Amino acid sequence: MVRQVPVRFGARSYDVLIGPGVRTELATVLRGLGAARTVVVSARPREWVPETGVETLVLAARDGEPDKNLATVETLCREFTAFGLTRHDAVVSCGGGTTTDVVGLAAALYHRGVPVVHLPTSLLAQVDASVGGKTAVNLPEGKNLVGAYWQPSAVLCDTDYLTTLPRRELRNGLGEIARCHFIGAGDLRGLPLAEQIAASVTLKARIVEQDERDTGLRHILNYGHTLGHALEVTTGFALRHGEAVAVGTVFAGLLAGELGRIGPDRVAEHQAVVEHYGLPTALPAGPTTEELIRVMRRDKKAVHSLAFVLDGPRGPERVADVAEDVVARILERMPRRPSSELLREAVGA
Repeated sequence: MVRQVPVRFGARSYDVLIGPGVRTELATVLRGLGAARTVVVSARPREWVPETGVETLVLAARDGEPDKNLATVETLCREFTAFGLTRHDAVVSCGGGTTTDVVGLAAALYHRGVPVVHLPTSLLAQVDASVGGKTAVNLPEGKNLVGAYWQPSAVLCDTDYLTTLPRRELRNGLGEIARCHFIGAGDLRGLPLAEQIAASVTLKARIVEQDERDTGLRHILNYGHTLGHALEVTTGFALRHGEAVAVGTVFAGLLAGELGRIGPDRVAEHQAVVEHYGLPTALPAGPTTEELIRVMRRDKKAVHSLAFVLDGPRGPERVADVAEDVVARILERMPRRPSSELLREAVGA
């Protein structure tokens, strides 16, 4: 069964197709765009890339944070130029969330914007990174600090891709699904994975339609991400994005409870939902409280002081000016995982 989720931006609207085999729709999508040629940037084997129906250059990419930088964006744009890509052609990403982000930013910048189609091959990319038009790369100082808003022309979430993922990579995507529980998706536990993907995408689509540029409502998509991003950076990305967001989600529940925004049962629900998906709930042993707070000060939501998306009587919302001593107290209260445990997970991924 193929599910279709429209993302409505007037003339820039597009569809997200979710289901087995939907990658074969790529040639139809490119024909509809009027593209004469395309560059496919793929972090997956060549046989995973469907036929495009047009003159095509396939570039190899590598998923993961090390290549998520401006140097990679420049390399891609130079390849586009050498191939003769124009604004009337298209770029295609085929890979996980980092590939989606990097290729999306390159497409946004090249010739001030060429159409991009995403074929997300990881669960994380299907439920989050490929939808909504946020593209970004990292600086040494933090995650996603350089980016642009550039909506794709289509997103093809082929669930067949997910059958090849390692266990830890699947869990990485479940971190984003778990946080959807607290931002309006309802309880997705027990549903088939394709339905969880569709529900997550539908929620995100409705939010970004109302706030494309992240000026208000879209902040809630960052639930669990403020601490999550800090954990990624301070562990050298040994903690995967979804795992870090899962820990950040538990922290968000504890912080909301400490601030009197939610009661004990709702705080406990954060822990229970994250545990249901087999995700970590404890901080890694390495980063100190001071290091985590220092990195969180550089978060995009932080203006004059620490800011978090927290649950409350009106639902999730951005809460500014959270006192650092309160944040430190919650971090000190959370249990720590031994470094050896994280290493075993990385080796067994």
